[in-house]
Amino acid sequence: MKYIDEYRDGTLGQQIAQRIRAEADPNRSYSFMEFCGGHTHAISRYGVADLLPPNVRMIHGPGCPVCVLPIGRIDQAIELAMNQGAIVTTYADTMRVPASGGLSMMKAKARGADIRMVYSVTDALKIARDNPDREVVFFAIGFETTTPPTALALQAAKREQLTNFSVLSCHVLTPAAITHILESPEVKDWHTVPLDGFVGPAHVSILIGSRPYEGFAERYQKPVVIAGFEPLDVMQAILMLVRQINEGRAEVENEFTRAVTRDGNAAAQAAVADVFEVRDSFEWRGLGEVPLSALQIRQAYATWDAEARFDLHYTQVPDHKQCDCGAILRGVKRPTDCKLFGNVCTPETPMGSCMVSSEGACAAHYSYGRFRDIEVVSA
Repeated sequence: MKYIDEYRDGTLGQQIAQRIRAEADPNRSYSFMEFCGGHTHAISRYGVADLLPPNVRMIHGPGCPVCVLPIGRIDQAIELAMNQGAIVTTYADTMRVPASGGLSMMKAKARGADIRMVYSVTDALKIARDNPDREVVFFAIGFETTTPPTALALQAAKREQLTNFSVLSCHVLTPAAITHILESPEVKDWHTVPLDGFVGPAHVSILIGSRPYEGFAERYQKPVVIAGFEPLDVMQAILMLVRQINEGRAEVENEFTRAVTRDGNAAAQAAVADVFEVRDSFEWRGLGEVPLSALQIRQAYATWDAEARFDLHYTQVPDHKQCDCGAILRGVKRPTDCKLFGNVCTPETPMGSCMVSSEGACAAHYSYGRFRDIEVVSA
């Protein structure tokens, strides 16, 4: 495929792997977190980790928007559909995330709740126009990447005075989550999660640019290399991180120059700023309450804010006691450390959020990596 095959070239991949092996100091270890779930998927799908030397380790971060959805937010959406008669619309993977009482949005739909999968927020707007006598709620999730379409939809609803449409915002912010991880006791005090640098997200950085990462790269002395989603992008970013560590640098570098600039997409940022403001705090699955890490709808758009319209109050709900998704999202554990992984918890029957989306660490490892964990017994 033109413009993609070039970034999946096996020969070039081997050459970059040789450079990483040659430049990685055998007397030290390198631990890099790929924050974005798209990178986690690429690393598992293309066997990137198998090409790295033993002292270069990749750690999965909380960069899958479906995975970090807390149970209490999904419960709110289910409540709107089951008990308040709203048509709730959302993206496909969100439908399968486990919620309270053994429910998910898909299971609630099977019980009669009017919950509909949509491909985009414009589909939700159309449903609202087609059903003027029904309340239509769009359950909005995602990082900075998916926030501009939600903002544009709210602007359209305000222009049209489409008052039966509202948004339940669960949009979250990348830099705040990275800072939270760096401030976590596992990284800062206990050193149970060694972090030498980050592979920065691709799509998010197209929107926000590389500038927002500069502050914590300097403050925490952790290099960041923004990378595209293809395997050669990721491997080149790892090589760039190794070089920064060897040279004692902690800078923000951009491997994904074909799409990312320092300042990002100004028009998209303006639309988001018009509609949203930063929340004081927001719960992330696995991370707990993270200050200044999510977006809420501004007062000027309160008519289209589902939290205000339905007077919703958030209640924290603990995860399944045997599910290790929280620790996996923080980089404390790997998918195979969870005793539910691959037996009762599979992509068809997910017990935790990390097994739902293909970008989740557990789902990615289940699809592409679990057979490498099986010991080969010779006859």
